[in-house]
Amino acid sequence: MKKIELFDEFAPISENLKYHVDNDISISESVFRPYSTSFYNLMMEARNLWSDGKIKLNGLDEELFSQTDLGKFAYYNGELVPLDLPMLVIDEINEAEYRGRKVKLNKPRRSSGPKKYKVYVMNPKTDRVKVVHFGDKKGGLTTKASSPGARKSFAARHRCAEKVGKPGAKLTPGYWSCVLPRYGLLKGRTSGYW
Repeated sequence: MKKIELFDEFAPISENLKYHVDNDISISESVFRPYSTSFYNLMMEARNLWSDGKIKLNGLDEELFSQTDLGKFAYYNGELVPLDLPMLVIDEINEAEYRGRKVKLNKPRRSSGPKKYKVYVMNPKTDRVKVVHFGDKKGGLTTKASSPGARKSFAARHRCAEKVGKPGAKLTPGYWSCVLPRYGLLKGRTSGYW
């Protein structure tokens, strides 16, 4: 059974949705970086076609569109925001001081310390900068970021969907392991998270 089925093969669909149909890729496994314009456009288009009965979605996609408002937008405090999609909170402050030197906040980088990567984050409760170390301890594991199966397994094993958008998550190594691909430190993966 295909993940997306077109009821009307002549219905006008975007090139992006056509790619998902032709390659049997579900909407929930979008090839676009979450929070990007292409990602939102794909969600809206799929929801509209599904609502109009022009496409049939299977599995998780059918569940998402029938039980949530994914792919819809509404105004909140005068700003148009996506519904049922965890939003990343981007801090206004991007530079701070840690142990007497200036550091960039929320920018993961390679570490010479106990783990493969580190990131400086601001603890909102204490208003102090904290360093979060994460990744393979010895540096011997490879990421296999170009393998869809490995990415899916990683996301399930680390429960990435639960961590992204959760309050206080930025203070945990698990959160940064899940969002690391967004920062281009992994080869073969340029989208949002695993």
